[in-house]
Order: sequence, then C-alpha cells, then structure tokens
Amino acid sequence: MESQEKRPAILFDLDGTLTDPFFGITNGIRHVLQKMGRTAPAAEDLRVCIGPPIQDTFARLLESSDEALIWEAVGHYRQRYGEIGKFENKVIPGIPEALAHCEDAGFFLSVATSKVETYTGDILDHFGLSRFFDAVHGSALDGTNSNKADLIRHILASEPVDPARTVMVGDRSHDIIGAKANALPAIGVLWGFGARAELAEAGAAEIVARPEKLPRAIAETLTPLPA
Repeated sequence: MESQEKRPAILFDLDGTLTDPFFGITNGIRHVLQKMGRTAPAAEDLRVCIGPPIQDTFARLLESSDEALIWEAVGHYRQRYGEIGKFENKVIPGIPEALAHCEDAGFFLSVATSKVETYTGDILDHFGLSRFFDAVHGSALDGTNSNKADLIRHILASEPVDPARTVMVGDRSHDIIGAKANALPAIGVLWGFGARAELAEAGAAEIVARPEKLPRAIAETLTPLPA
C-alpha cells in the first residue's frame, strides 16, 4: 500500500484566529462560577481565559489543584457550551477569503485547537468553515491533546503533511510555543486575544495584523532563505 504524498500544511487555531468566541466562552465561565457559589469576574476580565485549555482556566479561577473540583467546573461549562455557548460566536471578517486563498494555493489545511474536537466540528459546520479544511483536530473530553504541543505532534504523526513545510497560525502564546516544541514556525495574529508582546516573546516567526495579510505571511514564512 503506497503512503500518501506529504503536503505543505497550515495548522489553524480556532478561538480568536478563525472565530471570535468571546461571548460564548465568557458567558460560560461566569455561569459556572456563579453556579459554584463563586464571584464571577466581569466578562472583559476573562479575555485572558480564551485560548488555554479550559481545565487550566478553572484551576486558576478556582485557585485550586483539586482535580475533582476542576473537572466539576469543566462539566458545568461543557453542559452550557454544548447547548448554547458554541453558537455565541462569529466568524472573523476576512477569514473565509484568507482560507480560500490558502486552499487554492494547495495547502493541506487543518484546525488545531485545544477545544473539544466535537464542539469544533459543530462550530465549523454552523459557520460554514468546514468546507475549507482537510482535517479537524481538537482535544478529547478527558483532556488528551489539550496541550498544543501534544496536539500538533499528533497531527504531524497522523496526517499526510510535510513538517518541513508546515506552519502554525494562532493568536496566543500557547500556539507559538506548541509549534516551536515540534520544530515548526508559527505566525501570530493580532485580531484575537493575544497582544503583540505575548506573541513576540513566545517566538512568532511573523505577526500579522489583518486576515488579508495572512496568505503572504504564510508564503514568506515557508519560503527558504537563499543560502
């Protein structure tokens, strides 16, 4: 059986990169904290919580390392998110056009998100983005592959992509650090939830301010410099 030809690839984060999930995530976190008898911060104060694995977020907000307590919070969050929160979302303007350009250029496109994979597929279907992607990868319900480095390693091992011609695109330091852990370059984007300083400190190869600039940044990042 012949192996599939390995293709140049782009791995895209979801939250803050493809869609703006601010209301769905912050409403969900506030709902959980209130349900558990805690004081819920204002939604704007929870912007920093968008991007990291949700169990890490609740560990910090609950100021606890108690796994049972943390996963109780995750369960409450997922109940609301699965019914309501995943649709309290919107596609970032310019993203469909950028994805179409990347698709036309022949890249293998995959989502690489810490969000639960089933929710990710529902969001992509609902907002009409599934058609652009060859693969969708997220975390399992037990937290497997919620760490971005682990997730990217899984994608590189399971999909027909060429690591030497693959780039990660995301809006938070976790995306950049996860890519670097797998020897991939990463492009940081400024329309999400991470600041330029965060992305630069994490080691982004390029930082892009608008979606229409993304295809060129990808091409430049994956073009070898002359010897």
